[in-house]
Amino acid sequence: MNYTQATGEKSTVKLTITFTEEEWKNAINKAYIKTRGKYTVPGFRKGKAPQPVLENYYGKGVFFEEAFNALYSEHYFAILEKEKDNFTAVGEPELSVESMEEGKGVVLGAVVPVKPEVEIEKYTGLKIKKYEYNVSDEDVEKEARRLQANAAETVEVTDRACKNGDIVNIDFSGSIDGEKFNGGTANGYDLELGSGAFIPGFEEGVEGMKIGEQRDIDVTFPENYQEESLRGKVAVFAIKLNKITEKHYPELTDEFVKAHSGCETVEDYKKKTRERLEKSAEKRGRDETEGEILTEIANFTKAEIPDAMIENEIDRIVQEFSYRLMYQGLKLEDYLKYTNQKMPEFRAQYVTEARRRVLSQLIIDKIIRTEGIKAEQEEIDAKIEEQAKSVDKTFEEYKKSIEPRQLEYITNDIIITKLFDFLKANNELVADDGKAEKKPAAKKSAPKKPAEQAGEKDGDTPEKSAEKPAKKTPKKTAEKPTKKEE
Repeated sequence: MNYTQATGEKSTVKLTITFTEEEWKNAINKAYIKTRGKYTVPGFRKGKAPQPVLENYYGKGVFFEEAFNALYSEHYFAILEKEKDNFTAVGEPELSVESMEEGKGVVLGAVVPVKPEVEIEKYTGLKIKKYEYNVSDEDVEKEARRLQANAAETVEVTDRACKNGDIVNIDFSGSIDGEKFNGGTANGYDLELGSGAFIPGFEEGVEGMKIGEQRDIDVTFPENYQEESLRGKVAVFAIKLNKITEKHYPELTDEFVKAHSGCETVEDYKKKTRERLEKSAEKRGRDETEGEILTEIANFTKAEIPDAMIENEIDRIVQEFSYRLMYQGLKLEDYLKYTNQKMPEFRAQYVTEARRRVLSQLIIDKIIRTEGIKAEQEEIDAKIEEQAKSVDKTFEEYKKSIEPRQLEYITNDIIITKLFDFLKANNELVADDGKAEKKPAAKKSAPKKPAEQAGEKDGDTPEKSAEKPAKKTPKKTAEKPTKKEE
């Protein structure tokens, strides 16, 4: 076997793999041995007919497909491994038979989608918005209210119209210019008014309805709505209210918080709640600022992203969505039926988001390679030491228990943190008040302090690579939090 490679269009590599006549005959023989049990020929017991008899009875090409598959499986991945320094496959190849002549063997073609080359015009010296979030007394009170809500009793209401804070059961059907759209129809949907679960104007339009009442409400989809075809569109929702339920909240007392939060007093609960919210707000600001950095750098980036990478990323997005539904006790297929959507249409709405994620990851990988950012052993050990203390173990005990995947996560996390430390230090971050946050100029080598874990959300692991199969590279999410969609 020998092969040649050539650069193709849209980040692909064309492999031309040539097999000798002997290799092809061996593959045919292996295919015969493997599959002969499936064939029946008059006069022979099943699986006992000789190869020439089967080829004569079923046609000479009866074993071709199995033989091609065998040659592909045996040699394709070995070629990828051999060429790993030249290109990285990110999806399944498009296979074809280039030629097949008696006495000359066969030639297979494989068009392989590969990780694209990335050109970044600049990634330093940019002016980038810095996100910051403060925690107010009202935020703490809202958390206390949620604690109370979890222990609240629900009582059905029949003698009044619904109001903010009620849980209403509704049927709704949305249309634009008289045409219904995917995901805009549901029956028996429970909605808490004031929760912000639906687009602006929807919940406000339901308020004031009585049981059995029907109403049409006009709402406008936000300009940044995830489904591009609905952005800025005016929709009419036909609503029918089936039931109203209100919550009866318990009083916030020392006894209540002790029973439901583990804190001894209301004061202690509010103090710890504020600390938790401040840590969350700090992380949110950091993540959104880093996302903004990648968004700005993307404006100076060129990359011909193959469709396979987009599809792989959509797979991950759909899987993430499916996991969130599972926490709510709902399967994805049931959700699609509930919202009257087909899977292709559901996937199509995530194309833009998937493309953004893939480009962000390519940018991250490119800058890490360009700047030579890596995790030093002392930084890895410091992180292990930190985690060991958190579980009351010695460094040696904890290090022995670490699995390779966990060690890889620690290493990647340190690299990603150093990357964004570098980018923040070498760009001008503009705070919400419009004043630029001045930072001292950084050297080309990134800071080497140990990093704190940073995933998409608290407890999450960093975003997986956008290519498949691929070299393992550090990951970091770039997306901003989005509101729950109806």
